[in-house]
Amino acid sequence: MIFVFSEDDETAYELLAIGRELANSLKSEIGAISFGLDGEEAYIFCGADKVYSIQLNTGYPSELHADIVVDCISSLLDQYKPDILLIGGTRLGKEVAPRIAQRFGVACASDCIEFSLEQERLTVKRYVLGGRFISTQRFLRKPQIATVPPRRFEKKLDKNRKGEIIKVSLKPAGPKVQVLEIKKKAPELLKIEEASIIVSAGRGLKKKEDLKLIESLAGVLGGAVGCSRSIAADLKWLSEEHWVGLSGHKVKPKLYIAIGISGQVQHIAGIRESRTIIAINNDPNAPIFKACDYGIVGDLYDIVPKLTAILRKRV
Repeated sequence: MIFVFSEDDETAYELLAIGRELANSLKSEIGAISFGLDGEEAYIFCGADKVYSIQLNTGYPSELHADIVVDCISSLLDQYKPDILLIGGTRLGKEVAPRIAQRFGVACASDCIEFSLEQERLTVKRYVLGGRFISTQRFLRKPQIATVPPRRFEKKLDKNRKGEIIKVSLKPAGPKVQVLEIKKKAPELLKIEEASIIVSAGRGLKKKEDLKLIESLAGVLGGAVGCSRSIAADLKWLSEEHWVGLSGHKVKPKLYIAIGISGQVQHIAGIRESRTIIAINNDPNAPIFKACDYGIVGDLYDIVPKLTAILRKRV
């Protein structure tokens, strides 16, 4: 049997798509793990044979603590002994997956991009060393646990599928960390992962006010504003919601424009799925030019305003 879990519905649907293919090859069932959400029938429509609906007294999702998730999923693994567990590569997923693997004394492969089966053993491919190489790894022990980055696979919907929703009552141990306060971040108008066009700023900008150049170009194109690590983490000119890269958000827009971004491997790892990459940088030897489809060598303060003006006339 194969289990999938993600607290994010869309990611769960994507996991079910690849999980369904693996389950068919193994002639096995696939079960989706849910924490008592409405709309669990959608899991069945997207490929689940069974939905294990865990009933908790705590709220969801703000009070869904990693300790609780680890305990609940571990209990299901003890009971049903699945061959494979796929977990969405969200912040929560990246925290709980290795902890579950540690409990069972097995390996956990993170950010897997391809899956195959060899003699019923799961083989995965994943980026390593900052995304510069692809490693092929095969599991030797069960359960075989892997995390999958969001938006890697396309969900498949069939509203004629039938399945079963199983209510599961569990009493996990209380969290070892007490949550004192939760502050909601201001919602973004457009999630960077969902944008089809992204215009990103890097350390090439001289001051925070110059972000207006990036915002103007993104506005003309109807895209989202992104940035490199230095802009979000070091200078804090933009929030982490805009951060594109290995430690930020992995994106795959139709068009990605990197402005003043040198193109270190951590950033390239976050944009390699982009359909078209355009780079603007005054350093002809910047690594970004080895990763882009089109490159412009020059001063961004001269190029970006002119480009924005030309596009504005054509819109």
